[in-house]
Amino acid sequence: MKLINKIQILVMFLALSFSASAQQDPNYTFYRYNMNIYNPAFAGSSEAAEFSLGIRSQWAGIEGAPESQSAIFGMPVGRNVGLGVSILNDKTFIEQQTWVAIDVSYNIQLDDEHMLYFGIKGSANSYDANTQGLVTYGVGQDGALLDYDSRFTPNVGAGVFLKHDRYFASISAPKLLTPDRLQERDGNAYLGTDRMHAYLSGGYTFLLGKTLDLKTMGMLRYVDSSPVSLELTGILDFGERFEFGASYRYDESLSGLFLFNISNGFNLGYAYETSIQNPIDGLDNNTHELFMRLKM
Repeated sequence: MKLINKIQILVMFLALSFSASAQQDPNYTFYRYNMNIYNPAFAGSSEAAEFSLGIRSQWAGIEGAPESQSAIFGMPVGRNVGLGVSILNDKTFIEQQTWVAIDVSYNIQLDDEHMLYFGIKGSANSYDANTQGLVTYGVGQDGALLDYDSRFTPNVGAGVFLKHDRYFASISAPKLLTPDRLQERDGNAYLGTDRMHAYLSGGYTFLLGKTLDLKTMGMLRYVDSSPVSLELTGILDFGERFEFGASYRYDESLSGLFLFNISNGFNLGYAYETSIQNPIDGLDNNTHELFMRLKM
């Protein structure tokens, strides 16, 4: 790849990863099945223990392109308590962070059909940025970054989740504190702070037949000082054997997804996402996402 193209891609990574207008935490197309990352109240909301893995790769074949991996475990404990563990590893160009969280939820039976869950999240984040990568490509940086050291910071979050057999509603802020991280302004990198993320989501299932359901859902993502992001998803469920659907993230991307029930309680999924806007001509900016879920 020519040097000028590498510089273009590097600047684009800075703009997408550090700027105030960008989503700083990764977006998953399978967000409906990764909800423990966003809301601790989901921990233990299933009838049995669940374990899931997610892998998301953007701009495949480009060195330093964004990559994310997630591992989630949740289970009910007793009648009213749920526990969960969430691990998220995220790498974008010169940034890499690993986030480990413990979730605790408590539920209240509102009536015969509704359960209300309250959740709290305690987490720790290991954040590192290879600032020498900025020097290599001649990108300007604040003097404070010359002696930059990796960070290990605690955080807390909270959420509420309303559950019904046909629909759900969720509101949460998984990381309330704002630790240091790199940001970009006018083409220069400097040490700023992370931004609080808040999520509002909900969904409704339409019964179309004995073995066919339509699952609709949406998520609003709010990041401090950034535009609100809206994602809408529709999934056809063929009797819990096979699911396929599509997702639209407003003014950002379109996605298609598949989810197979390999055996009782074991699911495999794949999603393909294409960006609506391509900042660099000739760059493959499509995203691939793999998902696995095991109900125990």
